[in-house]
Amino acid sequence: MPLRLAGSCRCQAVRFTVESHTPVPYQLCYCSICRKTAGGGGYAINIMGTKSSLDVAGAEAIRTYQATIDDGTQCRTSDGQRHFCDRCATALWLWDPNWPELVHPFASAIDTALPVARERTHLMLRFKPDWVEPRIEPGDKVFDLYPDESIENWHRSRNLWVA
Repeated sequence: MPLRLAGSCRCQAVRFTVESHTPVPYQLCYCSICRKTAGGGGYAINIMGTKSSLDVAGAEAIRTYQATIDDGTQCRTSDGQRHFCDRCATALWLWDPNWPELVHPFASAIDTALPVARERTHLMLRFKPDWVEPRIEPGDKVFDLYPDESIENWHRSRNLWVA
């Protein structure tokens, strides 16, 4: 049975629950979108939940943001919709129509105690600012862009998948 996670914004206008098979917060994303919208330490940590289990109270306080992505050849609007509280600006979760059955809550919005990751994956390091000094420990994985393993496969290969 997946782990039911409870989360909220800072002002408590938005509260939510979501079921997660992958509750270990191990991916640190240094991209400018995550870093600037949700990551005070120079990165943000997303986990994964099932969209059908997402239950929200206070939906009227939620707004979405879709970032502009410039890959050097063209600018486009990201498919990903970052949900945040319009009262306190807490980043809540990301939903992307490319993976409609999933939702990616920011670990910083989760109130449920989460397991501590024994190792981490640092991704999108190509976009980190000079002032950010990642704390890379033995066993951590490092990627300029995206990791090789999906969130699901990472959890399954380490027997951390919550069935």
